[in-house]
Amino acid sequence: MRQLLIALCSLILLAMPAAASQSIPDQYPQSQLYSKPVEVIPHVWSAIGASGPPTYENTGHNNNLSFIVTGDGVIVVNGGAAYVLAKALHDEIKRITDQPVKLVINESGQGHAMLGNSYWAEQGVAILAHEDAAAEFKERGYDILDRMKGYNRDKAEGTKVQGPTETFTDRKLIELGKFKIEVLWIGPAHSPGDISVWLPQEKLVIAGDMAFHERLPPVFDETDTAGWLDSWEKFEALGALYVIPGHGHPTNMAQVRRYTKDYLVYLRGKIRELLDDNGNLEDSYEVDQSPYAHLDTFKELAKRNAGRVFEQMEFE
Repeated sequence: MRQLLIALCSLILLAMPAAASQSIPDQYPQSQLYSKPVEVIPHVWSAIGASGPPTYENTGHNNNLSFIVTGDGVIVVNGGAAYVLAKALHDEIKRITDQPVKLVINESGQGHAMLGNSYWAEQGVAILAHEDAAAEFKERGYDILDRMKGYNRDKAEGTKVQGPTETFTDRKLIELGKFKIEVLWIGPAHSPGDISVWLPQEKLVIAGDMAFHERLPPVFDETDTAGWLDSWEKFEALGALYVIPGHGHPTNMAQVRRYTKDYLVYLRGKIRELLDDNGNLEDSYEVDQSPYAHLDTFKELAKRNAGRVFEQMEFE
């Protein structure tokens, strides 16, 4: 039975529209969204963002904006990178259902998760985030907003710093309509307060930045790569058949394992070899990452990732 489910999952995912691309500026010109929402499984939708950096052309929609039509209201995952993006997503939701949006979940404290909160707060919608994500946005929110204004210019109109209205520590259980939903902080990963939204009955996880597969995972100064690998074991133990990653089109666990966990293991192994040979920071920029060179954002991120992992592992 499990093999049949996996086969059906693969067929569904193969039938999805073509993957988001760093080379395509906008896949949905009639909307501020980068792409039109698609129904991943019944009642669970996602508007897949561009797999490259945020730009004026994609309005900062370079992450996935998902929503669950529960039968008793809609739950949105990610506020979006700007007021206009949140409104555009809401317009699409209203074309699909007349159920009201009852909750927005921010998957992290990054701008593309939280800057659209200003729109949702105007609608009187509750906003949930992990306590670490809320603290990150409270400390850096105005800087994040300024950076968004830098590329979005007139499209930044209406966007204000608006944090969540509710926070949680480890797990938040939501039962709404037909759905039982677990909002989980599984452990350190890509950025402070990264969470995943788990639908146990449907075996689907909206993974957030725990999981990547079409673009190279970024390593920030605050990224804990060793902790991310520890958290990964708990993430994979969920047993998800369907994975909506933070970036890129829906896929399965094997793909995100290959391009997230395996990438981190590979890069840390290369840096360990370099450290053992008394290499330095400059040397780290040249470590071989060619097995991942086909991924979007490789040119932008590979050398920076190596340098940051080197700086972390020097003191492990």
